[in-house]
Amino acid sequence: IVFIIQDSGLVIYAALCKISVMSNLSIEEIIRRAIEEGKFDDLPGKGKPLQLDENPHEDPEWRVSHHILKSGGFTLPWIERLRQIEIDLGVARAKIAQAWAIYQENLAKNSETHSIESEWSQSVETLHKQIAGINDQIRSYNLEVPSERFQLPLINPEDEIEKTIKSP
Repeated sequence: IVFIIQDSGLVIYAALCKISVMSNLSIEEIIRRAIEEGKFDDLPGKGKPLQLDENPHEDPEWRVSHHILKSGGFTLPWIERLRQIEIDLGVARAKIAQAWAIYQENLAKNSETHSIESEWSQSVETLHKQIAGINDQIRSYNLEVPSERFQLPLINPEDEIEKTIKSP
């Protein structure tokens, strides 16, 4: 059995000798035995990180352009939008958590209930507006992604409030 891994032009190989192809051993068992016997000890590149920068599916004619853009910090628009969604959602969650903490603290101090409830209601209303904006971003993002598996579900503001209230 011969395993060949090719990465960036470097070929790493390991020949596992004296193991019959007709053997009923699993691949995991064959690899485990080879490791125990030291078959992988002297492979070229051992202990060095793999170079996984190249995308084997990208068009070779565009490889240099993609590398320049990536090195410059540019990425695909849908990935940038995802990052912004994550940032905005994190900010919204932090603000409602802070508002909840203040609400709890003021209730414990027996402050004026009407004022406390009013501030909390404003915070909840603000969260609803923020989540509506984030959901608009998610809808746009879901139209841009190359595959359905990258799509995001819409955020339910009531679920976010419930999570905040239930968290310690």
